[in-house]
Amino acid sequence: MHSHDDHDHSASGHDHTYGASEKRVAIAALLTGAFMLAEVFGGIVSGSLALIADAGHMVTDFVSLGLAWYGFRLARQPADWKRTYGYERFSILVAFANGLALFAVAAWIVFEAWHRLSEPVAILGGVMFWVAVGGLIINVVAFWILHNDNTDNLNMRAATLHVAGDLLGSVAAIAAAIVIMATSWTPIDPILSVLVALIILRSAWHVVRESGHILLEGAPPDIDTRAIPVELMTAFESVKDVHHVHAWSISQENRMLTLHARVSDKARPEQTVAEIKRHLKENYGIAHVTVEVEFENCADNPAVVTGSK
Repeated sequence: MHSHDDHDHSASGHDHTYGASEKRVAIAALLTGAFMLAEVFGGIVSGSLALIADAGHMVTDFVSLGLAWYGFRLARQPADWKRTYGYERFSILVAFANGLALFAVAAWIVFEAWHRLSEPVAILGGVMFWVAVGGLIINVVAFWILHNDNTDNLNMRAATLHVAGDLLGSVAAIAAAIVIMATSWTPIDPILSVLVALIILRSAWHVVRESGHILLEGAPPDIDTRAIPVELMTAFESVKDVHHVHAWSISQENRMLTLHARVSDKARPEQTVAEIKRHLKENYGIAHVTVEVEFENCADNPAVVTGSK
């Protein structure tokens, strides 16, 4: 006997959250794209790697924010017969791709920094300073817009990390410009660029790890599938055994769980299933639970399948 709830697999339950996040990401993308060209020009004119690196990061930010915006927009589309869970998982895929892009950006910055340390070039500290200040203002505004979303959504976090990396890049460029104008010591430019790259790498690792865990159908971090059988058997006298427990997430907000429950002969299956669902929703926030009820043997037991005794 199988039982499942009437939970809608579409993203309609998250429309309001996704809509607000979608608007914030769109504004941040426009701000980033508008200043990107100015920073590229300033980096070339001044000869600053910190500015060029920050501009290169802004290019990836613009693309990443655009993908994040599309991810939120697509996630709101209803499920269909081909994609019965809808398109929510696309936002996780975008977060994973954005995290990998951050790795590439950091690697490029380190490579260019090594080249600059080996072959120093002249840098116009004044031009570098004012362009970096403009970039900082834009990045602070974009970061504030994204950070105030107040959500732990991975797609939003990845987008925010991209902008935070730019913000740090602008701060590093300003610091490098001040040192260059005061002392003419140009190695500070690539050195601070490497520092920013290391900070970017640390943030990128967290996004890639968490989004990768969801893509691999890993159990949510607060759900121990080993403990759930004991928990349910302790909570309900009618439940004699629980096995084949599988928990995963479509997105951070949309959790799923399936299990087999062997119940006593006197139990009312519908009532037991309802109690299990209520318990898992209240304690773990799992909105969709599928329970296969058994009375004697598990239907997946080879002996049962073949009809042998």
